Amino acid sequence: MNKFFLPFLCCFIATVSTLMAQQPGAANYHANSRFEQMGTQLPTPNTYRTASGAPGKDYWQNRVDYDIKVEINDEKQHLTGSESVTYFNNSPDELRYVWMQLDQNVFTKNSMANLTRTSSVNERGMPMSSTMRSMIDKDYGHKITAVKDPKTGQPLRYTINETMMRIELVSPIKTGQSASFQIDWNYNITDFRFSQGRSGAEYFAKDNNFIYEIAQWFPRACVYDDVNGWQNKQFLGQGEFTLAFGNYKVAITVPNDHIVGASGELQNANQVLSAEQLKRMELARKTFDKPVLIVSQEEATKNEANKPTGKKTWIFKADNVRDFAFATSRKFIWDAMNVELNGKKIMAMSFYPKEANPLWGQYSTMLVAHTVKTYSKFTFDYPYPVAQSVHGPVGGMEYPMISFNGARPEADGTYSKGTKDFLIQVIIHEVGHNWFPMIVNSDERQWSWMDEGLNSFMEYLSTKEWDRDMGGDVAEPQNIVEYMRTDPSKQVPIMSSSDNIMGFGPNAYTKPATGLNILRETIMGRELFDYAFKEYANRWKFKHPTPADFFRTMEDASGVDLDWFWKGWFYGTQPVDQDLTEVEWFALDTQNPELNKPLAKKEADAKRNTVARQRDKDYIKESVVEKNPDMKDFYNTYDPYQVTENDKKKYETYLASLTPDERKLVESGLNFYTIKLKNKGGLPMPVIIRMQYEDGTDSVARFPAEIWRLNDQDISKVITSKKKVVQWTLDPYQEIADIDTENNSFPRQPAQPTRFQLFKSQGIQRAPNPMREAQQNQPPKTGQQGGAKN
Repeated sequence: MNKFFLPFLCCFIATVSTLMAQQPGAANYHANSRFEQMGTQLPTPNTYRTASGAPGKDYWQNRVDYDIKVEINDEKQHLTGSESVTYFNNSPDELRYVWMQLDQNVFTKNSMANLTRTSSVNERGMPMSSTMRSMIDKDYGHKITAVKDPKTGQPLRYTINETMMRIELVSPIKTGQSASFQIDWNYNITDFRFSQGRSGAEYFAKDNNFIYEIAQWFPRACVYDDVNGWQNKQFLGQGEFTLAFGNYKVAITVPNDHIVGASGELQNANQVLSAEQLKRMELARKTFDKPVLIVSQEEATKNEANKPTGKKTWIFKADNVRDFAFATSRKFIWDAMNVELNGKKIMAMSFYPKEANPLWGQYSTMLVAHTVKTYSKFTFDYPYPVAQSVHGPVGGMEYPMISFNGARPEADGTYSKGTKDFLIQVIIHEVGHNWFPMIVNSDERQWSWMDEGLNSFMEYLSTKEWDRDMGGDVAEPQNIVEYMRTDPSKQVPIMSSSDNIMGFGPNAYTKPATGLNILRETIMGRELFDYAFKEYANRWKFKHPTPADFFRTMEDASGVDLDWFWKGWFYGTQPVDQDLTEVEWFALDTQNPELNKPLAKKEADAKRNTVARQRDKDYIKESVVEKNPDMKDFYNTYDPYQVTENDKKKYETYLASLTPDERKLVESGLNFYTIKLKNKGGLPMPVIIRMQYEDGTDSVARFPAEIWRLNDQDISKVITSKKKVVQWTLDPYQEIADIDTENNSFPRQPAQPTRFQLFKSQGIQRAPNPMREAQQNQPPKTGQQGGAKN
């Protein structure tokens, strides 16, 4: 639409957008509430946690030290342990009892997790769910055999409530004091085939051996803090763990041909490693470009055929960590290399069976090293001496200094691209968890997104630095659209407690990760975001942050008001759907007859060119006026579109009456466009619009989300351009997770067809494996060691 208006109205242009935005909205008009500060929605700041998001002057946290002895019975898949626990009370409160977590109890037949997990049987049968696992005869769960005072040997009273155990102390722990107690326990290690969780044993029938990945294995102290008091919410399987920092000394007894990887540094390498293995380890400490094999595939294969003749005890020490996990097997290949980080050396290591090669030998330890470097760049330097990746039954799980990761090639050594990509992403993700939540120690039992979401975002950044063509799935806005389109009744806000989340993957991982990506790329910009994110990580490393601490720090360190974003993206479920309803085109009436009269003639000719007049050219052979010249007068020859001397004088008089600024505007030749938008989804976002010009070029205009602050339903905005715009497109680079792109263009673009194939049942199809096809069924090579060197 092309309209002309008088130059005297030009002063109105600067304010037209604001005036139009102030028009009354619909009944569900919520602009003010969307952009008001969160206020009482966040906890009241205090001397423990400040309004800036930083720890306060009185911030405190308790500490728990462990001295543990554990033995694995490889014949019975049984674990027996004894631990001495020292609890340090730094709180202002007197503690009469200590709550401990017994996570293995989640696998008991009548656990709350099993009883509250819904299931069904139909004509096709029943999946191997936790309900069916509970029917298996083996008795799982922690068996507590003693809780006592280590000095006197006297038993302490304790009460087990599902996955929690309360220990009543001989005397209360006063502020600044500590108390010690001893716990003896044992349990059957879960068979991963039936109880797929975060740890367990995997059986290899071909060589009659196991890989053990052991986690949540010892009674662990709950966190007592200024937010919850005791965080003793039951473990139901989805909400993970809330743990205190402490120092660990752990002695792990296993068959003497086992290789053990664990949280912390090995203290007795001279006693458990051979002379050759010690020599290789020293070489690995000096190698920075490629992993060195400590145990080769050939050696691991020989170990598989051995029968254990004795035991070895591996001793590990880990300081200032929140948890401890380990893995053990005679099947393990072991490689290692050094990573230098600002003068500090870190050992990157991997443990994996031959079934994981060639993928693991080529990639695993290199990925560990890469993750240590990239995460350190965006947050803080990795503080621990080792970082490890272990391949076994667990698809992906994290612990301090060690992670359990999946992705296994086919038996012939080939693999699909999907398998390779998953390996890369899962190792980066799980090793990356060392930062969130192993060091920036959030409450996973309550807020899954604070570790999974933040870490998924970091995985996205790190994966792109590994391979610029990877990483997009987890944090690109267009990939969360399908989830945000789902029925609102099937969504919950990100700020839902962990065990109450529906759609756990999108809600805890990809939606928060995508939100951070939108902040970094679209709302804040990389410089402001990166500074604030690093500030949060450094403020809260080795501490216990809450969501409010994150929200407040991001605003405090960047100077960007993000309350509207937290409310919409984290506390709400409304999607983004911006609708470009109309674009009106205005041109300034310059009153220049040299320009106006030809345009007026062109418009008049177009209006006269009706279908009737076109047909009349042949239908009316000759009109009266054409036949008889006497019927003509002045108006038959007068041309109203001819520029006269009088027209020129009037124009000069007009120009002389203008101020210099008005004359500059008149002579600018600008086009004025009023774009009209609706916020159909409800969630406000920045407006990003691309203008494609008639000369083939384009440009992009960006307006902050605050453009919706006075009307969150309908807004208008004037855009000026010297060039004529032929196409307008909202969100041209898929930045804001708009769920409907068909209403993002003006004029509207035709819909693209949805492709389909004729259905033909072919059974279950595996992922494409071009590597296998390229090898043309050649027999696999033996003794592949991947990227490691001996």
